[in-house]
Amino acid sequence: MTFSERFQEIRTGFERPFWVANVSELFERLSYYAAFASLPRYLHESLNFGVERASSLAGLFGGLVWFLAAFGGALADRMGFRRALSLAYLILAVSYFLLGSIGSPWLAPVRNAMPLVVLVTLILMLPALGIALVKPSVVGTTARASKENVRSIGYSIYYTVVNVGGALGPFLAGWVHLHLSVDKVFDMAALSVFVMFFAVLLLFKEPRRTGEAQTESLGQVARNFVTVVSNWRFMLFLVIFSGYYIAFWQQFIILPLYIHEYVNASSNTEILLMADSLTVIALQMAVSILTRKMPSFRGITLGTLISGLAWLLLASHPSVTMAVTTLIVVAIGEITQQPRYYEYISRLAPSGQQGTYMGFAFLPIGIGSLVGGWFGGFLIHRFGEVLHQPDHIWWAVSAVGVATAVLLWVYDRLVRRDAWQTA
Repeated sequence: MTFSERFQEIRTGFERPFWVANVSELFERLSYYAAFASLPRYLHESLNFGVERASSLAGLFGGLVWFLAAFGGALADRMGFRRALSLAYLILAVSYFLLGSIGSPWLAPVRNAMPLVVLVTLILMLPALGIALVKPSVVGTTARASKENVRSIGYSIYYTVVNVGGALGPFLAGWVHLHLSVDKVFDMAALSVFVMFFAVLLLFKEPRRTGEAQTESLGQVARNFVTVVSNWRFMLFLVIFSGYYIAFWQQFIILPLYIHEYVNASSNTEILLMADSLTVIALQMAVSILTRKMPSFRGITLGTLISGLAWLLLASHPSVTMAVTTLIVVAIGEITQQPRYYEYISRLAPSGQQGTYMGFAFLPIGIGSLVGGWFGGFLIHRFGEVLHQPDHIWWAVSAVGVATAVLLWVYDRLVRRDAWQTA
């Protein structure tokens, strides 16, 4: 196929809701990654939490966001993607504003009424309510508003757009942190998603394929949910794959603290976190083309192995330069597996249940962040503050990533092949 033919295929293969949803996703990711990039140091330096507590709270923020997406997907199927997206962006705007206002005078009565850790925990839970609706709605829209011949490209476009936001977020967070203050990062995030609230209301039209089943009732939503949960092979796959994200999220949970405390205290850690997203933006389409004939599950396993091994670079030579190199290699593994992962699960979803299945697709990301927050906090405290061997942190992180790849290979040989022939 020539370039012009491929371009024409892409131009005609997507309906308008695909583009509106993915542009809104760019700004949602900008907000999320701006907040996440600044959160551990905000908690540690501005709110005076210890490294273990700050890491655990950061992991809670990320974990709940993705864990609740499984439930958000079921609700999005029932509500419709347009209503789900508009409600989500309104919730997010309020949530990020409150997160940046924890130290504000107008919240002083609330701060004085409860322990600070309780207040912070409650506020950190709020963005999860919004993102739990956004993610399955955008990915579900990609499935519904893409023709079959370009669906895999659609997920590559989606993931590229996600990483444009993922790169812009830390960059803007670093600039705002440097020139204004860290709490203003969360105000910027709130403004970004508030604009998307109006964009969805004005431009987004509910996508639905001809002949696709309509989720009729909340009872049907509940039955869809139970059907997915009772598929033990699918759930086992999701649990195993969570190991990938236990390792992956350490770049946001403890890498900024590690660089600031043990490598270079003057380093702009938000800007450093752009390396992953910029690599994805630059190489996503190329890697997708190179691996397009690779079976989806093999791509998932290979990408997991590459990302797991990447942390050995930082373990062997701790420096800012090697941290950036590590994140680049992590990103290469990420773009090898991630679009194939979404494609793989989307093809398992029965008609009318895209939101539910794609909501569950985010469950490993949530488990990885929840467990990764505790795990990262333990590592940086144990190897950094107690044993004074901080480079050992990354040997442990790499071990988790490589072990996950091995378990995926075993799963493919012993479980998946007999049961999921069509996947």
